[in-house]
Amino acid sequence: MAKPGVLIIVENLTVPLDRRVWQEATTLRDAGYTVSVVCPTGGQYKAAYEQLDGIHIFRHPLPLEADGALGYLIEYSWALFWEFILAWRAYFKVGFDVIQACNPPDTIFLIAGFFKALLGTRFVFDHHDINPELYEAKFGKRGFFHRLLLKFERWTFRAADVSIATNETFKQIAIDRGGMASDRVFIVRSIPDVSRFRRLEPRPALRNARSHVVGYVGIMGNQDGVDLLVDAMDHLINADRRTDVQCVIVGSGTALEGLKLQATAKGLDDFITFTGFMSGEPLLRALSTFDVGVIPDPKNCYNDKISMNKHFEYMSLGIPFVSYDLDEGRKISADTALYAKDNCPVSLATQIARLVDDSELRSTLATAGRERAQALLRWDTERANLLAAYDLALGDKALGPVLDARNVTRA
Repeated sequence: MAKPGVLIIVENLTVPLDRRVWQEATTLRDAGYTVSVVCPTGGQYKAAYEQLDGIHIFRHPLPLEADGALGYLIEYSWALFWEFILAWRAYFKVGFDVIQACNPPDTIFLIAGFFKALLGTRFVFDHHDINPELYEAKFGKRGFFHRLLLKFERWTFRAADVSIATNETFKQIAIDRGGMASDRVFIVRSIPDVSRFRRLEPRPALRNARSHVVGYVGIMGNQDGVDLLVDAMDHLINADRRTDVQCVIVGSGTALEGLKLQATAKGLDDFITFTGFMSGEPLLRALSTFDVGVIPDPKNCYNDKISMNKHFEYMSLGIPFVSYDLDEGRKISADTALYAKDNCPVSLATQIARLVDDSELRSTLATAGRERAQALLRWDTERANLLAAYDLALGDKALGPVLDARNVTRA
C-alpha cells in the first residue's frame, strides 16, 4: 500500500525557513507520510525543485513583499497562479491525498477546493493568521476589504475537512466565525523544538562594546511595533542619557527601511544594529547575545489574539523580556516577563531599564521562563494533535486508526 501523500502550500515564507511549516512537514514525514511543499523562493533557497531530508519542495518566484491594497492584490494573485501550477506538478511527480493550506492569505482554499471537487483530496486548513483583524490593525479601519476578508475566511473554513489552530482564540474563531464543529478543530501551537532551538556561543561584536544588549527578533511590518522600540531607545539614550545599552534588531519586512530612517533621525545609528534576516545558527548566536528581549507589538484587536513565536523563543532560551500586556501573550508567559503600559514607549523604556539594571531580576525571570517553557511548550503534545488532525481528515486513508479528538491533549 502506497504511503498517503500530503501537499503543504505556504505563501508568506520559504521552506525550510518557515519553522512551523518545516516542523509539521518533518513530523508528517517521520509518521510515514510522503510530504511535498509548495512555497516561494527566499534567502539562499532559490531552487525551483529540491528534496531536503526526504521532503519534496516546489518553489515559485514572488514579487517584493506587498505594502498596500494594490501590492497585496498583485502578490496574492501571482502566488495563487504559481501555487496552482506547482500543485499539479507535485501531483504528477509525487502525488498527494490531502492539501494543507497555510494562511495568509485566505485564498488558498480555491486550490484545495478545486482538487477536492475534482480528485477527492482532503483539505486541512492550517490557520496561521487572522486576516480580518490584521487588516483592521494595519490600516485602522474596516470597510469593504475587511468584509471581503471575513468572507474568504468563512469560505476557507467551510471548505476544510479539518482546521488546525495555533491557540484557543483561533479555535473559537474557527467555531464561531467559520462554523466548524469543535471536534474538527485541533490546536497545534508554534513552539520551537527545544532539542534544536538552544543557546549557542554569542556574538560579542553585536554588543558594540556596550555592557547590555536589548534585542528584538521578528518580522517588521507597520503593525509590529518596532517603531515603539526605536522610540524607547530614544528615551533611554537621549532622555535618560544612557550609553551602556545596545539594541539589536533581527529580521526584515516592509517597515525596515523606515525604521532605519527613524533611528537615524533620532541620532541612534551607533546604538541600534539592524542585522537583517537571520536563521539557523546565526539567528541562535544573535539571540544568545541578548541580555533582555523585547516584544514591542502594540495592544490591539490583532495582537491580543495571536500567539507570537518571540514569547516561545525568549522563554525557551532563558532570555528575560519586556512586552505590552497582550491577552494571548499573557497566557503564554504569565509572570515570567515584565509588562509595559499599553503602547507607551516611555513605559517600555522604563521596564527595559529595570531589567538592564537588575541582574537578579533578569536571572529570576530567565529561570522562570525556561521552566515554564519546559513544562508547557512540548512539541510532543503538538505532534500528537497534528497527527490526530490528519487521521480524522484522511479517515480510512490515514496511516493509523482515527483518533478521537477528545482523547488528545489540547493546548
